[in-house]
Amino acid sequence: MKVGDRHYRTIWMEGTVVYMIDQNLLPFEFKVQAFKQREATCEAIRKMTVRGAGAIGAAAGFAMAQGFISNEDPDIARERIRATRPTARDLFYAVDRVYEAGKISVQAAIEEAQNLANANVEAAKKIGFFGDALIKDGARILTHCNAGWLGFVDYGSALSPVYTAHRNGKQIHVYADETRPRSQGARLTAWELANEGVDHTIVPDNAGAFLMSEGMIDLVITGADRIAANGDVANKIGTYEKAILAEYFGIPFFVAAPLSTFDHNTPDGSAIEIEHRSQDEVHYQTGPDGDGKMHTIRVTNPGSEAFNPAFDITPAALITGFITEKGVTN
Repeated sequence: MKVGDRHYRTIWMEGTVVYMIDQNLLPFEFKVQAFKQREATCEAIRKMTVRGAGAIGAAAGFAMAQGFISNEDPDIARERIRATRPTARDLFYAVDRVYEAGKISVQAAIEEAQNLANANVEAAKKIGFFGDALIKDGARILTHCNAGWLGFVDYGSALSPVYTAHRNGKQIHVYADETRPRSQGARLTAWELANEGVDHTIVPDNAGAFLMSEGMIDLVITGADRIAANGDVANKIGTYEKAILAEYFGIPFFVAAPLSTFDHNTPDGSAIEIEHRSQDEVHYQTGPDGDGKMHTIRVTNPGSEAFNPAFDITPAALITGFITEKGVTN
């Protein structure tokens, strides 16, 4: 994706250093951060400097390669990386692939991490190609969270068909859920769509039923963090609600994800571990004032407890189909 006049990947590795766009600063500041050691890259995953299924998969692969470069105990390094974000399938997939390659040599680990990142880009391109066929000229699309370029190494999953359709001359409009509490839709998806010149509107998370009841949505496309063997999908909290609404109003609900997100060793959604994050993400919000100075303020009642699961499980029965690099499947 282009930022200004330069094309960027969300994350890349040069030599022993991992570079990533700091997504915690967007859309108010664009900054690339450098991480020289495995533990620093792990901390970036935990703090969501990098986030999104494909992007944290690449980060995990690079972190595992850094562990080999630093001559760390590979078993300890692998477990520490796996513990950063327990729900995301791509993270486990990448770290295990690089771990196995590292048994051959450090160089093999580095090459495998780079190959996985490149494969993520190619898969996302193909998701865009196949998903474009589902988008009619004039379509109004609802998406949740951020499964675009920032959530992958490039192009994205849920937004890749949108970008392809837009570049093919289709007139489309995207409704982006704000996606509280971290507001990835309002901050990241909207920033991406604005950069690409795609017509869009940010909507409150609880506006889905109204939009659908008014005939304002033709199609829902989301990403996925893990897909169980039976087709149940773990994705950003609130996805399940959108799927229920789409089913009620008879609107197609598609999940876009590469095959690396499918976990055939997990029988169904009940076996997927759900990450629970800090209450502070619910209690506090950060943004600039009129002069551009950043502030963090409390937006909830002092003394109240907050519940903050990062993901929910959408049953396979509510999903119209999956958009993958191999095509669209039920």
